[in-house]
Amino acid sequence: MNRITTFLATGLLSIALATSPAMAHPPISADKAAAGFEQDHADILAMAGTFKVRFDMQESTPWVAGYTPLERKISGGDEVVRVVEDTGRKIVLQHMLVVEHEGQTMVIKHWRQDWEYEPARVLVYADRNTWKWEDVPEKFRIGRWSQTVFQVDDSPRYGGWGQFETQGGVRRWRSNWTWRPLARRDAVRNPVYDRYLSINRHQNTPDGWIHWQDNTKMGVKDGKLVPIVQEYLLNTYTRFDGYNVKAADDYWAATRDYWAQVRAEWARVAEVNGGIAVDEKADTGTVISGRLMELADHIQAGKIKTAKAAVEARKLIAANTRKI
Repeated sequence: MNRITTFLATGLLSIALATSPAMAHPPISADKAAAGFEQDHADILAMAGTFKVRFDMQESTPWVAGYTPLERKISGGDEVVRVVEDTGRKIVLQHMLVVEHEGQTMVIKHWRQDWEYEPARVLVYADRNTWKWEDVPEKFRIGRWSQTVFQVDDSPRYGGWGQFETQGGVRRWRSNWTWRPLARRDAVRNPVYDRYLSINRHQNTPDGWIHWQDNTKMGVKDGKLVPIVQEYLLNTYTRFDGYNVKAADDYWAATRDYWAQVRAEWARVAEVNGGIAVDEKADTGTVISGRLMELADHIQAGKIKTAKAAVEARKLIAANTRKI
């Protein structure tokens, strides 16, 4: 590790510690945790279903002179969210986009969110192409949930931990400050910032739920990691099934066993390597993302058997990851 990398890593840790929600949220008593568990669990499961999604992104306040925030961008789509696993203390939700293009329906495996109750550690974004295990302070584990978000190929994106709380009559889960790599929409522009420092909030609504992100876009300036601009991002999931939901369910039925083995391999590598180190490209995510997705498409099309595709996927992951 060179001096600049060491300096930045130290700076990241200092900022993360200084902005930890532990400073604002005291430990939760065991009685209070037990009383809220069922509602927490139900609120997470309520994010599953079929939705019309609206993505609303707005850079707002520049934190350095001379930076002009990007214009507001609004997009959307149709998304199916299915429960992959629910053990009570762990819930896995898989998102799938359904897109109509020139009379054809396409299903795009989207992001995945894993929730774990009272976690001892979380896989978090550490630096470019690197995700590391981070311990959750023991006194702040009781009653709290971690959320780890994974990319389309089931490689990690970011992770954090936090608690459900009610303020002003609104119940929400709020994360700690989490480091995140650039989203594709930013990465392809080669901007002056190279990561986000974020708080995530998930809140149920009468007709769905919202994912509200408060992102401080950070970059290196004069050898120091500094804030460049603030971004507010609101993803609104409104319950809706007026699209080809069956296409998403058919895709998942055909490929879920393959993706289960892909998830297991990423998890194995994270254990033996002390995290995940894998190279990424601005437009696709990991350098193996395209092939891992293509294998799933070939399974559904009957061009390759699940077992053979899973063998290739494991080889790809093992060959393109390295020890932390």
